[in-house]
Amino acid sequence: MADIPTLRTERLILRPMTMDDWPAYFAFMQSGRSAGMGGPFDKKMSWALFCHDMAQWPLMGNGGLMIDDGASGTCLGQVGINHGPLFPEHELGWFVYPGAEGKGIAFEAARALLAWAGSERRLPGLVSYVDADNLRSRQLAERLGGVLDAEAERPDPEDLVYRHF
Repeated sequence: MADIPTLRTERLILRPMTMDDWPAYFAFMQSGRSAGMGGPFDKKMSWALFCHDMAQWPLMGNGGLMIDDGASGTCLGQVGINHGPLFPEHELGWFVYPGAEGKGIAFEAARALLAWAGSERRLPGLVSYVDADNLRSRQLAERLGGVLDAEAERPDPEDLVYRHF
């Protein structure tokens, strides 16, 4: 069983998920803000995704981490590495809750998890599957150094694939 890390950045704490995270996670998944992930989702699918994010840790050695503000402890969203039957490659993904956008939160969290993936998991690289209409996530993938890979396999044929080296 994989240990779930807690990572710290200048402003953030990336920590394991708890049941206390469910209400805000569910609200996000029900909202239009989850459209870039295939949402909005009903309660059953939201719960399946929540459990998937957690279950990947013992099964795959990676998964979802919640993003907390280091000063206040407020949960701001999630960053994670997805893999398994639904993902052709290890995927770096993220989302932030309303009010956390445009502050560099997702960038800081994703950069920390990307570094952890290389140093601790020794993954040769990650990809990000991004909805072509999600301009903010596309810009974030590029800011993280992601390079478009038009030939990469993808779970959704409409997604763009950004390769992180």
